Amino acid sequence: MIPGRYAATRFPFKLMQPLGNKTVIRHTYDNTVATGLFDEVIVVTDSDIIFNEITSNGGKAIMSIKSHESGSDRIAEAVENMDVDIILNVQGDEPFIDKASLAKLLDAFNDENVQVASVMKPFTDLSLVSNTNFVKVVVDKNMESLLFSRSVIPFHRDQEIQPVYYEHIGVYAFRKAALLQFTKWEMTPLESIEKIECLRYLENGIKLKMVITDHAGVKIDVPEDLEKAERFLLGGG
Repeated sequence: MIPGRYAATRFPFKLMQPLGNKTVIRHTYDNTVATGLFDEVIVVTDSDIIFNEITSNGGKAIMSIKSHESGSDRIAEAVENMDVDIILNVQGDEPFIDKASLAKLLDAFNDENVQVASVMKPFTDLSLVSNTNFVKVVVDKNMESLLFSRSVIPFHRDQEIQPVYYEHIGVYAFRKAALLQFTKWEMTPLESIEKIECLRYLENGIKLKMVITDHAGVKIDVPEDLEKAERFLLGGG
């Protein structure tokens, strides 16, 4: 499932911005389909424009019935009456998602105790660690999430130890029951403060299993990211 909200706060209409010969949302959809990992790939959106962009190009899309605060809420509404077990959420502004990362995410559910899983990547450019557009995550010894934050975590107090900083990549997978439970909980305090929806799981006692990727795509949060994405598409990194 690919949630696609039209009026994004930091970069309105970003999913419909041209990137090469396609829009951002079509790159995301087509690259997800191309992995061959899924029985179905569906965009769920609040926008007639995005709906028509996908369906007129041979893709599958669903219109949301209600207004939603998060992509997870939007997806939960769409899958509530579907006969599915594992749902994977690819963010619409991640046009360069790769097959290996998604396969590792799905493999996490071979452990029946895993309810929710997500992806993280070590920061290679440490100047970005303090950038609040990049969500950071810290994990325990079992690679389960302890905290997500836009702040720098962990704090580098002991200068003799070099920490590894992980960027949270906005790709999630859920068991259906866990996703539907998410929608029944009220928005939690940390989630409200940080505007990071997966904190709702942590604040209700559910850790996320984290898998590591070294894939260096481009997430489109602000207009400058579109320029980076153009260079990435042309092979310029």
